Amino acid sequence: MTEAGRLAFFGDLAGLTDRSAFDAALAPLRKAEWIVYAKRPFAGPAAVLAYLARYTHRVAISNSRLVSLDSKGVTFRWKDYRARPGQAFIKTITLAAGEFIRRFLLHVLPDGFHRIRHYGLFASAARATNIARLRTLISETNEQDEPAAEIGEDASADVPRCPCCGGRMIIIEFFARGEEPRTWSPGTIRIDTS
Repeated sequence: MTEAGRLAFFGDLAGLTDRSAFDAALAPLRKAEWIVYAKRPFAGPAAVLAYLARYTHRVAISNSRLVSLDSKGVTFRWKDYRARPGQAFIKTITLAAGEFIRRFLLHVLPDGFHRIRHYGLFASAARATNIARLRTLISETNEQDEPAAEIGEDASADVPRCPCCGGRMIIIEFFARGEEPRTWSPGTIRIDTS
């Protein structure tokens, strides 16, 4: 992006417009050990797409959530995701008009920024093809998950368990007897407990 002129730096970062300075700033980031914690979505890939769609294609608050506007302020409905079973999930709150406007304006993008509309998978040129492919992949994923349930056996019986905590161990490499490992462990062992 820097070579195409699409990445600009301002203020304290203006020196990064020089390619060698930019590369020098990125060098330590390449050496860092990045840990990405990602697990399978509980409700499946379709739920992830629905979740992302709420943030990329909607405004901060829809008219259907507004209850009233009076001298006390603006009353609207909101979802309390921390509500325990038996408690109300949808609640109402009244905010002073100024506070409501302040919170609403937090969702307005600054000049030069654009809300994601149709980019990547949903770009107009390939939308139909990509959506068809996604549906195929989602159904393939569901088909792959079904056989373990049909067998009726504990599918996790073959998964190796940690002798200390009983957690699921993931095999990252097999060592042949008498041979050197293909990769070497870093000096420190990083344990990600997330």
